Amino acid sequence: MSGGVVLYAAQTNPPIHAEITEKGRFRTKTNSFTIVVSIMSQSNLNQIRNIGIISHIDAGKTTVSERILFYCGEIHKLGEVHDGMATMDWMAQEQDRGITITATSTTCRWQETRINLIDTPGHIDFTIEVERSLRVLDGAIAIFSAVEGVQPQSELVWRQADRYNVPRICLINKMDRVGANYRAVLEQMQARLGARPVLMQLPVGEEGDFRSVVDLLEGHELAFDENEFGAKVVCTPVANELKSAVAEAREALIEAAADWDDELLADFLEGKEIVAARIRPALRRGVLAGQLFPVFLGSALRNKGIQPLLDAVTDLLPSPLELPPVPAHQPGSGEDLLLTCDVSGPLCALAFKVLSDEGRKLTYLRIYSGKLKAGDMLLNSNRNVQERAARLFRMHAHKRERIDTAHAGDIVAAAGLKESLTGDTLCSPGKPLLLAGLAVPEPVVSLAVEPKQIQDRDKLLLSLEKLQWEDPTFRVREDEDTGQTVLTGMGELHLEVVLRRLADDFGVAVNAGKPQVVYRESISAEARHTEIFEREIDGKQQHGEVTLRVAPRERGAGIEIVLPSSDTAGLSTEILKVLDETLRLAVQSGVQVGYPMVDLSIIVEQVPITPGVTSVLGVRAAAQRGLSLVARAAKPVLLEPVMALEITAPNEFSGRVLGNLQQKRGRIEGMESRDVIDIVRAHVPLSEIFGYMTELRSATQGRGSFTMEFSHYDKAPDAVLKRFGLK
Repeated sequence: MSGGVVLYAAQTNPPIHAEITEKGRFRTKTNSFTIVVSIMSQSNLNQIRNIGIISHIDAGKTTVSERILFYCGEIHKLGEVHDGMATMDWMAQEQDRGITITATSTTCRWQETRINLIDTPGHIDFTIEVERSLRVLDGAIAIFSAVEGVQPQSELVWRQADRYNVPRICLINKMDRVGANYRAVLEQMQARLGARPVLMQLPVGEEGDFRSVVDLLEGHELAFDENEFGAKVVCTPVANELKSAVAEAREALIEAAADWDDELLADFLEGKEIVAARIRPALRRGVLAGQLFPVFLGSALRNKGIQPLLDAVTDLLPSPLELPPVPAHQPGSGEDLLLTCDVSGPLCALAFKVLSDEGRKLTYLRIYSGKLKAGDMLLNSNRNVQERAARLFRMHAHKRERIDTAHAGDIVAAAGLKESLTGDTLCSPGKPLLLAGLAVPEPVVSLAVEPKQIQDRDKLLLSLEKLQWEDPTFRVREDEDTGQTVLTGMGELHLEVVLRRLADDFGVAVNAGKPQVVYRESISAEARHTEIFEREIDGKQQHGEVTLRVAPRERGAGIEIVLPSSDTAGLSTEILKVLDETLRLAVQSGVQVGYPMVDLSIIVEQVPITPGVTSVLGVRAAAQRGLSLVARAAKPVLLEPVMALEITAPNEFSGRVLGNLQQKRGRIEGMESRDVIDIVRAHVPLSEIFGYMTELRSATQGRGSFTMEFSHYDKAPDAVLKRFGLK
């Protein structure tokens, strides 16, 4: 038999008598426990679903994950986020704060389907967790609150899923809450996300009276027995007063599916009765194409609506076999190879997450092709090093289940990979392959730290290195002027979590300064300069001459470096490489206060070469000093990060909120009223936002909340320039 064997067991006494219970699955019982052995093969890859749960913070992701595990039989007691007992929120900080901080994976089985599930954070500070999860997932469940609807982070994670072409189904959660309005959420999905939602259910009862849903495909009501925590689903006929609304909603559902099945469309236009078995395949085609987004209704906290969602994961989301081939670059030949999900193909896996587990690296892998055995040697093609996958695990939150083999389509964790980091490709040493990495957002908030005890200095640096393994958005540098260790992250909460982890996980207590904004430098005019470097160094004359021209670019356009043609007389490949390296390093140091430069073009117009006189060192020095001088002549500007805020506050406090935003140099972008609350959208400089939650709660008697995300860089005002001595 091919495939890996997974054994759930303890010691066996008395002797075991096993029997086959289903294809690829064995079961045996003793007096005290059951042993199940599962065998993976290429034939049952179509029964795997690699999915993630994505949404805005507090929409109910972790609560939904908990119910999924409960109804799949992986856990036997429901834990709640607000009690700090949810299975997927295993970190102490997650339990204390009541939020998800790190993406957590687990495995469960729904009927014949094995689901590899990743629960992602909803807070903007931990957006990298969503990014790297979506990079390797085949499908996703997007959750929206029936009260708040499509919120800023909902839009962000939706765009991230669009970027990686991840098919989605949706759940409108919290249908039992006051103010729940699923119709408004559907409209927002169309307006804000540009999506085509397909309503799959109708609610029975509204707000606090929400008690069940009507399945529009099958045409019956689904009730969830509260005495059994919703585990028992009761099907009953649709009440007469709902039949008209159900018929209308089912017609809209069939109309959406008919766009993906010509025969279905013909029968629909002729008014023929269409059964559910014909609708599902058409819906599935639309979902896999990323054009249709089936929408389900429920209340996870009240244990309603999760089983139909699990059925939809099986029926509508893709297996690894249904994904398009993954392009992989072959470094040796320079050609690209299309990898299909095949256990007999060349081994190729992406390291999408690294966890520091008691000082050792635990690397999460998505295997796209081939088969990986514990103990196999692997090539990290990004770093051109070989290392051994000593042990393989299937993860259940922070608990491990050791396995011997992993196959194409699997998501597993490996121990022993010392050099691998997020985004690295691992493959067979004899067949190098390189997969596309992932986009990493730039951090915008810094603070300086120092150990409380001098003897902890080395321990602090080692601990920070391990935290950088895990998080590509967390940066550490030493300030050249002060010698301080400076941490940079995505926001205040991100850095707060890092500081607490230093104390709790690594035993390093630190003193931290106040959060500081990470600015950027740029230019506002064109300039040209010729720099000549001529000096004797170590008894040898060094000479170089470079003419540079710089010009501003649009905000967000980045750095452009234009080098002379390699055909230019006298210009060697070595000198061109030195020029490119020198200029790229120089823009990272800035010309005013040491912040990286952005949004400018650097054109190298001339590099006169005199044989026997011009040296590589001379050209490097001329380019470095020349860029500093030409940038200073091009009217340099300081740019500050500007955040996009969405503030939710009761109507009676909106005036205070708007007035406070104006004091913070905020620009109001829009305001929307929903029943008793107002939603204000604004752009505010990051430097004005530190501690804003306390101010907002004070202005709204504790009833206001806000979310924010990085929007863009804009020119800093005179007050900021004076602080840096630039005015």
